[in-house]
Amino acid sequence: MSTSELPNLVLPGDYLGAAEEFLPGHGTYENRGRIYASVLGTPVVDARDRTVRVEARNAIPEIHEDDLVYAHVDELKSAMAVCTIIATSTSRRTVPGAPEGTVHISKAKEGYTESFAGEFAVGDVLLARVLQAGPSVKLTTAAATLGVVSARCQACHALLSPTPKGLVCPRCGNQERRKLAKGPRPGGPAHDEPTGH
Repeated sequence: MSTSELPNLVLPGDYLGAAEEFLPGHGTYENRGRIYASVLGTPVVDARDRTVRVEARNAIPEIHEDDLVYAHVDELKSAMAVCTIIATSTSRRTVPGAPEGTVHISKAKEGYTESFAGEFAVGDVLLARVLQAGPSVKLTTAAATLGVVSARCQACHALLSPTPKGLVCPRCGNQERRKLAKGPRPGGPAHDEPTGH
């Protein structure tokens, strides 16, 4: 089967090609010299290494190094923010198992950071980049495009609103500072009210 003959959508068990033509990639399996789809999705041939893989439809999100993720700040320690990873920036589905990720204080922003005060607070939602996906997930918000995308007032827990003077609580008037993500944000979960937290 040639590359041009591959269908746009395959089902598990659909034939993709002979092992002499392709090497089996993610979302495929080989049986007796023939390669089959193991998931519902779109077949893709990588011409560089002659692999065939299937990009799953509605795949369960997985975390990989260099991914952008949304993370809920659960706890602030002296040198570390402990977060629950909600979703990747490319999927509206939550990451199964609510994996934990950490942001070391040296990775919160560019330059020296003495404390997390004014950077993050418990309850904030961050847009972060994955530095290490395993065995533990390590995150960074150092780049200008990364940081807090949703923040709650530390006095009354209402969502803070950005103003020219900084973040202001529309309910109680409290003013707070955060290391905010700047610039356009990738698609993902609703920034204002993440689910499950």
